Amino acid sequence: MMKVIEHEHPLMLIDLQVKVEDVDDESDDEEEKEEDLVPQVEFSCTCKRCEEDINEYYRVCEGDFDYDGDLWIYKCEKCIYYVHLDCATSRREAFMSILSIDGGQTIKNYKDADYPNLLHLPFPDQSYSIPKHLFSKELGLADYGNHEVSLRHTNHQHELILVDAGSIGSTSSKINDMIMCHNPMKKIELLCSGCVRPIMEMPFYKCRAKEDENCNFALHEWCTRLPTKVDNHPGHPQHPLLLMPNIPNMFNIFHCGVCLLDCNGFAYGCVECRFYVDVTCGFMPERITHESHPNHLLSIVEDQPSGYCLMCCSFSNQSFSFSCSYCDVYIHLRCALFLPKTIRHPNDKHPMHISYLPIENHKGEYFCEICEEELNPHKCFYHCDVCSQSVHSDCAPLILQCETETYSEDGGRGVCLFLNMKFGSIHKKTDGHPHPLTFAQGIESDGGCSVCAGRLRFEMILRCSECEFAVHHDCLGNLNNS
Repeated sequence: MMKVIEHEHPLMLIDLQVKVEDVDDESDDEEEKEEDLVPQVEFSCTCKRCEEDINEYYRVCEGDFDYDGDLWIYKCEKCIYYVHLDCATSRREAFMSILSIDGGQTIKNYKDADYPNLLHLPFPDQSYSIPKHLFSKELGLADYGNHEVSLRHTNHQHELILVDAGSIGSTSSKINDMIMCHNPMKKIELLCSGCVRPIMEMPFYKCRAKEDENCNFALHEWCTRLPTKVDNHPGHPQHPLLLMPNIPNMFNIFHCGVCLLDCNGFAYGCVECRFYVDVTCGFMPERITHESHPNHLLSIVEDQPSGYCLMCCSFSNQSFSFSCSYCDVYIHLRCALFLPKTIRHPNDKHPMHISYLPIENHKGEYFCEICEEELNPHKCFYHCDVCSQSVHSDCAPLILQCETETYSEDGGRGVCLFLNMKFGSIHKKTDGHPHPLTFAQGIESDGGCSVCAGRLRFEMILRCSECEFAVHHDCLGNLNNS
């Protein structure tokens, strides 16, 4: 019996060889021979480690076994969990580093005293982020005077007002009556314009612009104190990265050179080299630990040669990943930094927890409750233990994804394609269309682009609320120039 630390139940070694009963060696009828072969176990599954099919149907031909896989596997008798014998015992595989014959914990390969500021991931919930971890401070009555009631920020043209439950009688009291924090259960969405993470607690800063100006700019309190420069960034050590007041395009959209996601939050960038990173990736740690691979130190690496991401099970072809040199394990940077341990989603009244393995005693097949597509339980996903509901990790993080269909048919990205995008801005100056346009994500009902006729679903678009006009974000420039 084998015990695996990442799996709470013991694994049994089982023999997959077929039992041959009364096979007539003189018979030339191959089909008749096969009918006499009785597989010991009949099911279809994949190996947890290599993701290859475990084929348990074997043939006997001229006295020899002709099989596609191992004759022995490790199998959990209490849940859906299987692994090839070779995958479990090969020292070239990461799996070997988490095997324990006596069921004990893996040996810790670092000392806490050597890494006093080590970041332990995943973050507890959606309210946590690297900027909060680095730049926030505990608030209390004694601290309140340290926060300006109003301020000007270099990244925004309007005055910002402090929104805080304790600011009764301040100039922000009227705003407090109208603004609520991000609340998934009530479908209230409030994203920080800096880090593009949910604003789930006070105090925060909100634009004081008049209601008719439709300005949805808001900042976490800690995002008002971001440093103006980052030196020696691992992705661009040759030049300092400066906090950019704006990116020279319509909605400040840039492509992060680290997580490879589009973003319209604050950027740290080198204009000379056209290298930009989002706020989270601007302060990416050099080393972390992660509960998907406990007790081992993970270090940032660039252009790793091979290996699957432990969380999303896709090839680690991102520009940066976290790697365990001891086990040859990789985790995409964006999977590690952007997927919290728990989320709240309006599809379920209970907190949903991230899972890296098939759920114990789960009955039936796995389907995502949001996109209703099949869910691979060997890739990380979110699950409610009470309701037995599961959702893709890239369907889960934001509250309106069930309406905006952020999970596309070519999914498997691990994180939402538009996780770093804040939609809802209004674009009023469009020469080719008389009405204001809303920056949004395209859904199926948007149909085709009014300029190029291409599909709008899963794309960044501008949509008119007064007519059926909708256009790709990239096509709007052509519209203005026409």
